[in-house]
Amino acid sequence: MKDKTKLTDDGVRHIAKLANLTLTEDEVKKLQKQLSETLDYIKVLDELDTSKIEPTSQVTGLKKISREDKVKSSLSQKEALSSSFSVLNGFFRTKGVLEK
Repeated sequence: MKDKTKLTDDGVRHIAKLANLTLTEDEVKKLQKQLSETLDYIKVLDELDTSKIEPTSQVTGLKKISREDKVKSSLSQKEALSSSFSVLNGFFRTKGVLEK
């Protein structure tokens, strides 16, 4: 395997920001180690020769796995929005995730 990956604190904070997560410093340190180990494992998988492996597909022989749609009562808009941190004009309000 190649060199070990060392994700930086700033890298973890950037990933957390993209996922809209707030992390404590202890969580940043813990995730830094875990995500670095995950990236190292992916490097190992990238080194495997899969040229002679046929692509897999959905398992065959499955019986009907879906159910019929049934109309039933649901939450009202007011109930659905009641636990939201931010609401605007009857919709969930979120931070923008796309930049120009």
